[in-house]
Amino acid sequence: MSGFRFRTRERFEQEERERLAPWAACAGDSEGRLVPEPEHPYRTAFQRDRDRIIHARAFRRLEFKTQVFVYLENDHYRNRLTHTIEAAQVARTIARALYLNEDLAEAITLAHDLGHTPFGHAGEAVLDRCMEADGGFDHNRQSLRIVDLLENRYPDFSGLNLTQETREGILKHGAAWPHPLPLPPTHAQRSLEAQVADHADEIAYLHHDLDDGLRSGLLAVGMLESTALWKSARAARADRDTSLSEPVGRARTIGALGDGLIGNLIEETSRRLDANPPASFADLRQSSGPGRAETVGFSPEIDLGKRELKSFLSENFYRHPDVLRRVRKAEWIVGDLFRAYRDDPNLLPTDVRARFAREGEPRAVSDYIAGMTDRFAMDEHKKLFDPHAPI
Repeated sequence: MSGFRFRTRERFEQEERERLAPWAACAGDSEGRLVPEPEHPYRTAFQRDRDRIIHARAFRRLEFKTQVFVYLENDHYRNRLTHTIEAAQVARTIARALYLNEDLAEAITLAHDLGHTPFGHAGEAVLDRCMEADGGFDHNRQSLRIVDLLENRYPDFSGLNLTQETREGILKHGAAWPHPLPLPPTHAQRSLEAQVADHADEIAYLHHDLDDGLRSGLLAVGMLESTALWKSARAARADRDTSLSEPVGRARTIGALGDGLIGNLIEETSRRLDANPPASFADLRQSSGPGRAETVGFSPEIDLGKRELKSFLSENFYRHPDVLRRVRKAEWIVGDLFRAYRDDPNLLPTDVRARFAREGEPRAVSDYIAGMTDRFAMDEHKKLFDPHAPI
């Protein structure tokens, strides 16, 4: 191919300015990194953020962290890694349709659960109680600690040194404890890419938690007939999928439900932007969305249906006795580990104890436990508390 040239970073940045909406985040206009670095020859700043996150140890550990079911219960249930991949796919779809920056939306989504504890929200709740006197625990803020401080891959800085835009999207609203590095700048409204990442996370877990709940037998299709979104999704495919087997028909209904949420979010957000278009990315940052704090969102009817579905899952799935038994075990494991390490810090690895002076003992212990996979936490608990376990 005569005269063919590869796409340079500068060419990518030019294409973004030409192709994306005026209010989209452009990598060439990024607010930069905490530690300045030379630009890459053929990857934009947001593409580098995404790639650094994918290669992080914390990202790989997500494979063995709970979504709803502990990793060893069934090979087909979602874990934190598969949830993150599904959420990133949703974020790319929405960002692409709205002429937003797919690379930034994807990077934020890929990093959003890096700070999750073993055993999901159950582990997070226990660590928050254990750390009550020291600022608490929040997985969003922990994700920022990971990308800013805890990953160890580069000689010139701690963490991954991500852009301010990605850091802002990861942090969301944060938690109370101090952060050793400057927090990302605050604006009246976060980037639309950060807002898309939040909604993609929600759409993904509604979609796959329904699937896992039905697959496990803890939920039954008949129970969902009282929810508006399920009925609407079933009707959307009823005229063309009537002969499908029950498992395939169920999967198609769940797919239609997710597709409906994505489509409504795209259309409603577009309507809001048409009604009150920001002149630029900077203009967006200084304004709040029409009638609400942020611009990206669902129509009132779909938002009500989404809340109804979340309430249904909370009552019938997340609080199912079988799930609650798992939650209680997770709480015992995480709580026991925290107390054991605080009572005798010599049980901790040397590198964790070396951080006591800089981070404080409670936060260093919290970092260590939060980084554990389900498997590692169970193994550590067995070593410490099972009298028959090998020493």
